[in-house]
Amino acid sequence: MKTIVFTGGGSAGHVTPNLALMHKLKQLGWDVKYIGSATGIEKDIIDREGVPFYPISSGKLRRYFDLKNMKDPFKVIKGVYESYRLLKRLKPAIVFSKGGFVSVPVVLGSRMNNIPVIIHESDMTPGLANKISIPFATKVCVTFPESLSHIKGGKSVLTGLPIREHISSGKASRALQLCDFHTQKPVILVMGGSLGSQVLNQAVRANLGRLLQQFQIVHLCGKGNVASELLTTRGYKQFEYLNEELPDVLAMTDLVISRAGATSIFEFLGLEKPMLLIPLSRQASRGDQILNAASFQKAGYADVIQEEDLTADGLASHVEELYKNRETYKAAMQSRNESDAVATIVKLIEAHSKSF
Repeated sequence: MKTIVFTGGGSAGHVTPNLALMHKLKQLGWDVKYIGSATGIEKDIIDREGVPFYPISSGKLRRYFDLKNMKDPFKVIKGVYESYRLLKRLKPAIVFSKGGFVSVPVVLGSRMNNIPVIIHESDMTPGLANKISIPFATKVCVTFPESLSHIKGGKSVLTGLPIREHISSGKASRALQLCDFHTQKPVILVMGGSLGSQVLNQAVRANLGRLLQQFQIVHLCGKGNVASELLTTRGYKQFEYLNEELPDVLAMTDLVISRAGATSIFEFLGLEKPMLLIPLSRQASRGDQILNAASFQKAGYADVIQEEDLTADGLASHVEELYKNRETYKAAMQSRNESDAVATIVKLIEAHSKSF
């Protein structure tokens, strides 16, 4: 039995694509393990999967000045040493990295043990952690065709994004009961990423009266962001986060209002859900979500509002127009050239894994 070690963390987007691959590889008889941060979101997600989790020290890689930048390099060095020792003991045939700051020590520890590494980049351009890791990778899987030109050395392979199989297995009837909704009005899912989005939360709530005239709304607002004064509002259901119930809610959903993280929008694409995307601004990010949203808008999968242009009235107008033209968006999604990202990546893993 071959062993594979997965890594990646910092946000759900750096973890959930791994779940689809882990499930498939376990079916094929692989022994699956995970290295991540002891305090990151990845630990809770992986623990729920029943996969052995090994925590390491990790420091955040920042593009801005912060006093923590003085001590975090030492955490990274410690993490490299811990990864080296762990990998030497676990003896994986290959390491698969989804990115995020915790992945860098694992990739470096793999190189020190002469273990092949496959990296996956969700966004159109590599994040800082993947930029550091790519020189040490055997292959780099990319999601967007535009990404191929950003990876040098002939390492890049267009695979698409691994989508969790169970995401399409939901039952709308269960979600209607969960949210106390009915079938006479369409449903909007508002999703601001795994940590929530104050910008989206405020914009939706500022024009809730207008939106609820035509729609019912499920709002994933992030930890600590539930508005207690709106708990009894008919047709508006708030959750901090959904896990097991998310496939059911997606099955019930007619439209999505979301940030433009690659993992989420490719899941919406796979389910053919018309999207209104409000990407993180360049002031709050490196601009990757702006590029993701632009690619989806060009393909006809989504409408886009830039964060600096977002107003309550503008949001409602875009939502109403999106719903009016929903069949056009669905037709564009149905006409795309779809590939099986999980199968493609599994073949790469099997082809480049180390023999013992």
